[in-house]
Amino acid sequence: MKFSAKCRECPRLATFLDEVKAAQPDYFAKPVPSFGDAEANFLIVGLAPGMHGANRTGRPFTGDYAGNLLYSTLYEFGFSTSGEPLNADGNANSELALINCRITNAVRCLPPQNKPEPSEIKMCNGYLHDELNLLPQGSAVLALGTIAHQAVLRASDLRPKDYSFAHGAAHILPGNIHFYDSYHCSRYNTQTKRLTTPMFHAVFKSIKEYLGSAQL
Repeated sequence: MKFSAKCRECPRLATFLDEVKAAQPDYFAKPVPSFGDAEANFLIVGLAPGMHGANRTGRPFTGDYAGNLLYSTLYEFGFSTSGEPLNADGNANSELALINCRITNAVRCLPPQNKPEPSEIKMCNGYLHDELNLLPQGSAVLALGTIAHQAVLRASDLRPKDYSFAHGAAHILPGNIHFYDSYHCSRYNTQTKRLTTPMFHAVFKSIKEYLGSAQL
């Protein structure tokens, strides 16, 4: 299932993006491609583009609060050349490159109210399946939130009941893929202290240590 930014398989999402583009002509307002090296050993899976983040800039987690925390953390742990996702003009920072890391979403289009429907998650799952198939054996995958967690399992043809979501949980999937969970780094989760920066960093510390010892 080859990804295309012209995809219109989900009528509700396609119509919504048309409306957003009409209201905000400068916004990307299309299905958002993955970002990072296709040969990376670390894949991060989020939920979906944010209205004024990836939907505006065309790069996952770029332009909203969640991205600020994610990219600063990636830089802290050596997975990015910069902790600044935006340039001085407020657009995607072209000087930022990921290091042995790739970022994608369970749903590639901005959903109304940030809530994709089950059929839309299922429709987009083929793209995630392809992303997972690019990973070498022994790689690491991080799911940000329950929907991303379930999408990874669906794309891997695995049953959710066998791999429960919990912040900080780690599972081993077929192919010796090490699968990590974190609460989503959304503004809501951080403001309510459901997810703190130390909690988020602890997950990345575990992933960094694993990848360092795996000798991929």
